Amino acid sequence: MLEVQFEKSNLKTSKADVSVVFIINKNFKHHWIKAQNFKSFGYEGLGAFFDQAEKTLYFGIECFDGNLLAEAGTHAVRFIKKMPFKSFKIGVYGDGATMGKVVLGALLGAYEFDAYKSEKKTLHLKKMIIANESYESPKAIAAKDLASLEENIQKAKILAQSITLTRDVINTPPEEATPKFLSKLAQKIAKENKLSCTIGDKKFLQKEKMGAFLAVNRASVHSPYLIHLAYKPKKPKAKIVLVGKGLTYDSGGLSLKPADYMVTMKADKSGGCAVLGIMNAIANMRVDVEVHGIVGASENMIGGNAYKPDDVLISREGKSIEVRNTDAEGRLVLADCLSYAQDLKPDYLIDFATLTGACVVALGEYTSGVMGHNEALKDRFENLAIQSGELAAKLPFNRHLKKLIDSKIADVCNVASSRYGGAITAGLFLSEFIREAFKDKWLHIDIAGPAFVEKEWDINTFGASGAGVRAGVEFVLDVAKKG
Repeated sequence: MLEVQFEKSNLKTSKADVSVVFIINKNFKHHWIKAQNFKSFGYEGLGAFFDQAEKTLYFGIECFDGNLLAEAGTHAVRFIKKMPFKSFKIGVYGDGATMGKVVLGALLGAYEFDAYKSEKKTLHLKKMIIANESYESPKAIAAKDLASLEENIQKAKILAQSITLTRDVINTPPEEATPKFLSKLAQKIAKENKLSCTIGDKKFLQKEKMGAFLAVNRASVHSPYLIHLAYKPKKPKAKIVLVGKGLTYDSGGLSLKPADYMVTMKADKSGGCAVLGIMNAIANMRVDVEVHGIVGASENMIGGNAYKPDDVLISREGKSIEVRNTDAEGRLVLADCLSYAQDLKPDYLIDFATLTGACVVALGEYTSGVMGHNEALKDRFENLAIQSGELAAKLPFNRHLKKLIDSKIADVCNVASSRYGGAITAGLFLSEFIREAFKDKWLHIDIAGPAFVEKEWDINTFGASGAGVRAGVEFVLDVAKKG
């Protein structure tokens, strides 16, 4: 990861190989911009323009917006890292929170997953220098704002490290990233951050009567694990429990996926990996909130002992589940994990999962779906997710869609009787395993769209994005402030 260095000198006197200047709304009227250079090359103020003579990269965005600046930071680093420069400098833009986003974008711009490449690219770029002025004003920032700036830069560093961790695990192929691999990673995170860690094996799941979880894993040669990390400060203001779907591979089971849909199913563990990433970040930020991270790590494979359509499973909550499609497996694992999570008596209960393709159809590839019974809580999470830089949108529960998961032979069916509203009916299925005392404390976040996209977008590279980490951390920080 790039080294980030803050200097109290101005941009001109700071020493670096390259300067980066953001142009906002095509505004060239600033003291160090040589507009004639742009006219010579037909540059109109959007995207990248590199002035070789001045060794300055100009990057134009439509308006002054923290998330646009973060994306510009990512693209700037991607541009610079192709050349043999070791450092770049940039001025301060906006307040501490805005500058934190710029730093986060820049740090993630350096990300590449090349663990399986025989020839790895050499990254010459090592350092980002932040000078105590912006292109909007040559005046140094006020001393009172310096603390906020440094705090947000530190937050960006922690987020970048946690998102990088999350991306790396999601991108790791299923041959290596097994449920045991996830459990060992959780133990490593716990050791490094002084968290408590409990790893529940198959015997533990049997003792806990997690019949739905166990059924999903039945045909896999890799044992399932329930991972439980806990961060417990001395005087917590609240207790948050995060639950993640950790399907290290999903073949669809006997309801086998088509070949094209099986590719990228290494990313079906994205919810669980996001929870691990959030726990890593929160432990480093030392917030005054007790946070638990629970991951259901499993595989959904085929074999002579695989669970079948027409099976009836008994969940940890005691509810019976009619199986009509073994590819609706993540909700079965989550049902038992959510049951376990409720025993911790949380003030807030949030699950993250790449649960449905229907959510991608509804919201597109870049947006997570936010579901639950508490409208105020849904609003709060949606707003905080957007504030963090992630896209999120609420999806509404309703009593008519709930009828679609009725079963004639069991308490509930694992798939709806209609293909329409599939993201919502999956959320309503999970709701069946949420006790009345926790209905208004629970949120379901479907990250199926943004978790893994096979092209660059925003501050994300090809593959895993780490969706859920920024939003989850922002929610925890907000609870630390407001309860």
